[in-house]
Amino acid sequence: MKRVFVAAVTISCLLSLSCIAAADEGRTVISFRTMYGVDGPFRGAANAIRGIPGDDLAWAVAHSAKGKLTTGGHLHIVVRGLVFKEGPLTGKNDEANFRAVVSCLTESGDTTPVVNVATAGFPASTSGNSNIDARLELPNPCVAPIIFITGEDPNKWFAATGFENEE
Repeated sequence: MKRVFVAAVTISCLLSLSCIAAADEGRTVISFRTMYGVDGPFRGAANAIRGIPGDDLAWAVAHSAKGKLTTGGHLHIVVRGLVFKEGPLTGKNDEANFRAVVSCLTESGDTTPVVNVATAGFPASTSGNSNIDARLELPNPCVAPIIFITGEDPNKWFAATGFENEE
């Protein structure tokens, strides 16, 4: 009986600690279950989003991309199959690491400047799989966040929050 009591107390403490850790993460600002691979007029600098141009080549999310950003700045993304959509590298990723960029509108006097905050690089496979798990210092407020996935150069995006119309 003593062992059962000790086990119950241990489990209770672990659950309490995980609840405290979850509270420190903050509330969910944005969660998503899909991303848009750069394509068409979004490629290149002509139609940059929040000052970040799309890559010159088309990319696709072949399998899935999902993630969550909290008010505490915790960003977690699981991407599977972020690869070139066409050309000699179709179905492949040639980047050793993926980064994420969170783009926010914030306040500065009477203006609403864009603030882009990038993560460090996270390993990416040639099949376009990566797990991004980072804590970021976001501006306060962070209004209308957009999340991008880039390569080592955080100034060209491969995928952004949004979705493709699957016809």
